[in-house]
Amino acid sequence: MLRRVLVLGGYGFFGERICAGLARNPSIRLIVGGRHRERAVQAAQRLGLDADRAIAIDANDSGLARILEESGTEILIHTAGPFQQQDYRVARAAIAAGCHYIDLADGREFVAGITALDDAARKRDITVISGASSVPALSSAAVDRYQPRFARLDSIELAISSGARAPGLATVQGIFGYAGQPFRNLSDGEWATAHGWLGLRRHRFPPPLGVRWLCRCDIPDLALFPQRYPDVSTVSFEAGFASDLGHLVVWMLARLIRARVVPSATPFASPLNRFSRWIEPFVSDKGGMFVRLEGRGHDGKPLRITWNLIAENNHGPFIPCGAAVALTQKLCSNVRLPSGAMACMGLLSVEEYLAALPGLNLREIVE
Repeated sequence: MLRRVLVLGGYGFFGERICAGLARNPSIRLIVGGRHRERAVQAAQRLGLDADRAIAIDANDSGLARILEESGTEILIHTAGPFQQQDYRVARAAIAAGCHYIDLADGREFVAGITALDDAARKRDITVISGASSVPALSSAAVDRYQPRFARLDSIELAISSGARAPGLATVQGIFGYAGQPFRNLSDGEWATAHGWLGLRRHRFPPPLGVRWLCRCDIPDLALFPQRYPDVSTVSFEAGFASDLGHLVVWMLARLIRARVVPSATPFASPLNRFSRWIEPFVSDKGGMFVRLEGRGHDGKPLRITWNLIAENNHGPFIPCGAAVALTQKLCSNVRLPSGAMACMGLLSVEEYLAALPGLNLREIVE
């Protein structure tokens, strides 16, 4: 039987890529959803689907649960960010309609707090998953892959450096929302305060990426990993851009915000997003992420493992889409996922995640 899958925000930056990954699955009847039906129709037709595979639907509609139920939606994929500014109304509507829910949220409080819906989801025997993206879905999968090699895992260091292609405006707004703002992370066994897009440093990725600027950023992993890996004493995350100039502009803006010269980076998101698109032809098309684990091996000696994922040809922006595609394919193959509401950890292996991204120029390098 065909499973009816609705992608909310299906013509957006990530939504359209997720739709492309699901459109040809013979067990899925894909529906492209968004506030503007004509745009949803155009996105569906680009995938070779008929206009009846498009629907006008708004995440803020008070009748969202009824719309989902009437449309026969069995799996809802929520891609309409930024999630930092949202509550759980879409997930609650999915629960009320009795359909599984998956989102691409990267907001720390949003993803970590999804367990507030656990009882409601369990009562309906459905799966509610938040953070089906590069973090924490792929990052935790990498940690889980290598953790058995450690007798004691002391620290987890994470970082992502983008390629030239800029993501959608909603993603940029989410990224810049915490520039200069304080957040907490576990450092040497104590909770310390860092500030978004500060802590400037250089990091050398494996070739062909090379040296990139990085700064501290806030993600769900900083709250979730100390709970999932309780023996770890340090968890850190940094991010950066392929453009040195673009990165330094954001770093300087964060400094002005922390000094209270500028109240917020949010008003700058749109012009900076346009600027990044303008310089895209002159910036490296390569991006990457790494997960570095340090601790003691089973022989008692110090052990450090660094897992790198390198993306070329501007394929990096496709990576956050892998979890939603892989999880949906599991559900449509009658793979039983846990009922309840949870962050996206322990549900996918690295291999399953990357298998949902065929044809991309991605390469793993382990150091």
